[in-house]
Amino acid sequence: MRVALLGTRGIPARYGGFETFAEELAARLAAAGHEVTVYTRAHAAAPGVAAYRGARVRTLPALRVKALETLSHTLLSCLDVSRRRFDVVLLCNAANAPLLPLLHARGLRVALNVDGLERKRRKWGRLGRAYYRVCERLSARWADAVVTDAAVIQRYYRRAWRRASVMIPYGGDLPHPEGDSALRRLGLAPEGYLLYVSRFEPENNPDRVAAAYPAVPGDVPLVLVGGAPYARALVRRVRQLASEDPRVVLAGPVYGDEYRQLLFHARAYIHATEVGGTHPALVEAMGAGRVVFFLDNMPNREVAGGAGVPFTFADGGLTAALSEFLAAPRRFERLGAAAQARVAERYRWDDVASAYERVLEGLCSASPRA
Repeated sequence: MRVALLGTRGIPARYGGFETFAEELAARLAAAGHEVTVYTRAHAAAPGVAAYRGARVRTLPALRVKALETLSHTLLSCLDVSRRRFDVVLLCNAANAPLLPLLHARGLRVALNVDGLERKRRKWGRLGRAYYRVCERLSARWADAVVTDAAVIQRYYRRAWRRASVMIPYGGDLPHPEGDSALRRLGLAPEGYLLYVSRFEPENNPDRVAAAYPAVPGDVPLVLVGGAPYARALVRRVRQLASEDPRVVLAGPVYGDEYRQLLFHARAYIHATEVGGTHPALVEAMGAGRVVFFLDNMPNREVAGGAGVPFTFADGGLTAALSEFLAAPRRFERLGAAAQARVAERYRWDDVASAYERVLEGLCSASPRA
């Protein structure tokens, strides 16, 4: 198959879960003998990289405006795809659904990974939320195949839009990293810190995690990995909170080997997202065998099952959970092994890639579009 992958910031992965997904999937499809092109935003691209892990990298510009960056880049990508020879398209993000007719006009069939319910993010105003709801409807009506990454999102599309979807989660089986450059750079000891990883957006609660930590006794550092280009006020608040507790370490965005170093050597991982389906960072922390503390909501429970510790922010819930863990860590040891076993059973990248391969091959074998 000749596959075009559109709608993410592209590869190498340097931003978030969609980019990790694009990289891991493209690499495996390429290894299986398919010709894969990943469309990448110019400001996120690695200079001079035309191919990565067996996949072609096609770099195009995007408007650096929060409400237009995704759609502007995907529009240019769709126009470029229309000029080239592809058998099938994998489009990421329901926000791109209005562009589906451009691809259909070229006779291309499209699988759409809708991601989570983006309209629930507080960064969007009334118009933004209305736009995303329209995009959900268009995704359900126009995509040749809808892919959801969690059962809770699959149920939502069935209930709200009467659209069946294929549920394919993300993978979490990462290779063990070599070296410890990230730990040395930040002055950390193996198993000597707690880790939080996320884009700094309101629904991911980096500020609430930082605010909960001063009341946790002891001298174990809390390392916050992440950032956000369009959330400057929240980033300033996190920095202010970090300045009030010397144990809170702001690592900034970290990717690749150094990200895995921080993940595999953490004593525990904190996951505080409110919105979305399967979050790659949570699955990866479980795959690394970390003790996972997760904000108690349906998507996070679906992923962690009984292999993590749920918490709430109400009544000092996170503070209490971390204090108990640091006081008696051996009581929690079994959870790391249970998390790793759960990932091996449910969240392997090879299985994810095989499932996408079946979806895309099914679209290729369908009768051509008129």
